[in-house]
Amino acid sequence: MKLFYNIEHCVLADDLVQLQGWVMGDGAVEISVLDDKGKEMECGISRAYRQDVLLEYDVTPIGDQKEGVPDGTDAGFQIKFPANATKAFRIRFSTATQTAYFKSSVSKAGRHTVRLSPWTRFRAYLAREGWGGTIRRILRQLTNFNSRMDYPTWLQRHQPSKRELERQRRETFSEPVVFSIVIPLYRTKESYLKELLDSVFAQTYPHWELCLADGSGKENSLESAVARLANGDSRVKYQLLEDNLGIAENTNAAIKAATGDFIVLADHDDLLAPNALFECAKAIGRRPAIDVLYTDEDKIDMSGRTHFEPHFKSDYNPDLLRSLNYICHMFVVKRELVEQVGMLRQEYDGAQDYDFILRCCEKASEICHLPKILYHWRCHMESTASNPESKLYAFEAGRRALDAHYKRLGIPATAENASYLGMYHTTYHWTEQPLISILIPNKDHIEDLRKCIDSIDRLSSYRNYEYIIIENNSTEEKTFACYEELKKRENVTIATYQGGFNFSRINNFGEQYAKGEYLLLLNNDTEMVDENCLQEMLNYCMREDVGIVGAKLCYEDDTVQHGGVIVGLGGVAGHAFVGAPRNAPGYQKRLLCAQDYSAVTAACLMVKHAVYKEVGGLTEDFEVAFNDIDFCMKVRELGKLIVYNPYAEMHHYESKSRGYEDTPEKIKRFQGEIAKFQTRWGAFLKAGDPYYNPNLTLSRCDFSLKEN
Repeated sequence: MKLFYNIEHCVLADDLVQLQGWVMGDGAVEISVLDDKGKEMECGISRAYRQDVLLEYDVTPIGDQKEGVPDGTDAGFQIKFPANATKAFRIRFSTATQTAYFKSSVSKAGRHTVRLSPWTRFRAYLAREGWGGTIRRILRQLTNFNSRMDYPTWLQRHQPSKRELERQRRETFSEPVVFSIVIPLYRTKESYLKELLDSVFAQTYPHWELCLADGSGKENSLESAVARLANGDSRVKYQLLEDNLGIAENTNAAIKAATGDFIVLADHDDLLAPNALFECAKAIGRRPAIDVLYTDEDKIDMSGRTHFEPHFKSDYNPDLLRSLNYICHMFVVKRELVEQVGMLRQEYDGAQDYDFILRCCEKASEICHLPKILYHWRCHMESTASNPESKLYAFEAGRRALDAHYKRLGIPATAENASYLGMYHTTYHWTEQPLISILIPNKDHIEDLRKCIDSIDRLSSYRNYEYIIIENNSTEEKTFACYEELKKRENVTIATYQGGFNFSRINNFGEQYAKGEYLLLLNNDTEMVDENCLQEMLNYCMREDVGIVGAKLCYEDDTVQHGGVIVGLGGVAGHAFVGAPRNAPGYQKRLLCAQDYSAVTAACLMVKHAVYKEVGGLTEDFEVAFNDIDFCMKVRELGKLIVYNPYAEMHHYESKSRGYEDTPEKIKRFQGEIAKFQTRWGAFLKAGDPYYNPNLTLSRCDFSLKEN
């Protein structure tokens, strides 16, 4: 392959020029820096494993294998050199056969961020995927454009104005709560410390205290810096610890000094938005039962000037939290709850916040998500936010924290590392093997039915199932010949439905023949591709708090057809991540994570038989469209979760039996069902899908930014 590089950040900070990015080539890539005279400079160059780059470009791994890390190249790099060493510089990337240069100057550092050009990306795709794959990729991006607004523009439009901030400062609260911002310090750069304190002093809500616990040691004490920066503000509490006790115990020392009503966790080099505490106080004023609250966040570069990678989060999503720590920053918890669950635990250092968040959420009476960017996470090369390989121990600690969470809840499950570091796959250890009744409506298309059944019989690791084939007005002789053959099997029932096509009524009819404790609604145009599909779906469905489980469905070309359902998408409901590559991570890795959604498709949907009966099955007013979404909404009203499990995978060839809405009669019926759904679930549509952030667009399925 050709030599490709990308400079993600080029900044001037602390009198150092600092660059961060990645490089790939055919073999090991050497990096060197040349000054304005072409002489090689002495500078700090560090390399790092970049799993995101390897997965995106699917390169052949090179380099040494690291313990606990998949084979891969040290694609990531960070370069530092003194700003006064040269006026201009060139970064040289070289392999045994190729050389490439990045040219810039010290005066430009910090003023721009260099990104991989579209032409360079095109060449990379062409080298790897050929013309056919490259054209398909371009078409996917054109038809499913990943945000027409860049984040800096969006942020500028949505930040509170100076007038609004002044209004917030004048607003009074009848029962103001006090926030204790607790921060462990450890040899924090004074420039970062100043920015942090400035962001706290800039809060429009005045009822706070800042509790700092310094583990830097006497020789590196930050006491004088804090005193100078605090300028006598009594709300700042500083303590110098005798020893560095680690991040958990250092944070606990700060928590012990807190006297506020709520504890706010923050890191020593991050920033709060000026309205962060005000928004939290307003939410608590409206809903006094809140005892856990979290916000959206973004990242800032080392200079503190560039904002990027916003994380617009779901409302509380327990299964997503068990897949990765999506809550992260800013995390606010009532001090009474901390006293109940205990403080941070040293044995989970590196993932101490994940363990703490899990324990708090287990006991919280009400968890509130504020869909606003109120926290800015400084991202640098040594941070797990940018370079996950830098803290492998943290991800192992996170896995152990998740195991402990399951043990506390009495759920027979354990966690294992997933395809991305910091992401987890839960394995359940149920002893029961209940019968699954697989309901498959069918009208002719016997080849598709055979393929569907044969794939399950051939691949499935879970064997306790029966088929209920719901015959629906077939006309071909070979269809009935196939039925006669299938009826010879003990685990097959042919149920003959009579009447016009009504997907809901057909499934409700077939359910009467089912003997299983669990039902799997399955289209006849599906094909199992993963042997654990049934087991994976059953694992979640057997939990008491879960009502329905959906699968990851892909088209024949291995692009996504269903990755969960977003209610409100396109005005009614739509599938998430349609057209994305099968193994793509999706927004914030959500396509690869087991998580809760408001709905999943009935093309492959598992439900407890008792739950199906309790809600009266599928609503027969929805003959063709939205019956599965309506069904999921009814199950949600029982207080049950709807889980999307990406580890249960099938191909879905979609609508082969019924055809498309391409006649005036079908279009009229479809429009009528839209109107029915909007009438029945209008309040939900108005409030917004809780698992989809209101800052994201409802006109595309890729979780890109809303453009207003």
